[in-house]
Amino acid sequence: MKSIKSGSRWIYWFSLIVAIVIIYKVLDNFTGIGMWVGNLIKVLSPFLMAILLAYLLYIPCRKIEKAFRGSKRLAKKARGLAVATTYILVIFAVIILINIIFPMLSESIIDLAGHLPGYYDSALEYINNLPQDNVISKDIVNNVIEKLKQIDITKLLDAENIAMYLEKVVGIASGIFNAFVTIVVSVYILLERTNILKFFKKLTNCLFSRKTCMTIERYFIKGNDIFFRYISSQVLDAIIVGVMMSIALSIMGVKYAILLGFLIGLFNLIPYFGAIIAVVIAAIITIFTGGITQAIWVVVILTILSQIDANIINPKITGDALEISRILIIFSVTVGGAYFGVLGMFLGVPIVSVIKMMLDDYIERHTEQEDDVARES
Repeated sequence: MKSIKSGSRWIYWFSLIVAIVIIYKVLDNFTGIGMWVGNLIKVLSPFLMAILLAYLLYIPCRKIEKAFRGSKRLAKKARGLAVATTYILVIFAVIILINIIFPMLSESIIDLAGHLPGYYDSALEYINNLPQDNVISKDIVNNVIEKLKQIDITKLLDAENIAMYLEKVVGIASGIFNAFVTIVVSVYILLERTNILKFFKKLTNCLFSRKTCMTIERYFIKGNDIFFRYISSQVLDAIIVGVMMSIALSIMGVKYAILLGFLIGLFNLIPYFGAIIAVVIAAIITIFTGGITQAIWVVVILTILSQIDANIINPKITGDALEISRILIIFSVTVGGAYFGVLGMFLGVPIVSVIKMMLDDYIERHTEQEDDVARES
């Protein structure tokens, strides 16, 4: 008996020492491991993007498939026809963007980049002419100016350089290959999604108990519903806001109206802070292109439209997709942005929603158990 206990003790200490050595080696080679993980993610990036693309196209594909299944002649081929129709619509939308929207945006960007050095000089001249007792501290402004002077804006934002950057991005052969792989893999994911889900369900059943599997499936369905509804509603709302703002700015005669409207719609994907940042940027650009009076009107009109969106349009589109308080939304945007940048600001909200849902379920189960114990006693 003693020999068995002694052997178990030695196995325990040996395992502990091996674990410590492994952890030390992992931390000692953290840079190498980080590079290996980075290379792995780079290799798998087309497949990860394919999963994301299939995920985003699942809702329209499912609805189109449902429509095809209503026809007896097309029911057997409904999924293939739905996937093909979905990608035809996506290609059609991309063609419209490339041939109509992008030329207007690129023209505005190049024009703005060309005039930006002049706007920069005008701002410096205005600040240097400020009186000493002005609200804006000239010392602080001068420090900012000195830092800005170190940036060669003319060279950085030169139209030829921007075109060169775009040509390099578009001309990379690996990027084209990755895009092709992404599209092909996403098509297969949409076609085989039922079999893929069945495989993961069987794998889960093999690894976990039935009760755990049911819990995982329930959280997967709820979490998936939250992400689908949030992402689709935010994208739709961003498009509506972008079009609405572009029309309003065009009516007001604001220069770069389409570009600013697109920018506001894009920033609107970030809850709360995005619209504020976009309106401030639009106001600053309008000061140089149309004067302070027009900039004030831009702030007033855009603020009114933002409030209409926040209180009428967005709630109608989003519904109860997010059942969390505004404090948690602000918290998720702040923390997500601090650690994961713009993507974290966008995805932080649904992630926190899922975490809150799990915590609510845990608290509810714990409360029910306490109530049962109290009743039994």
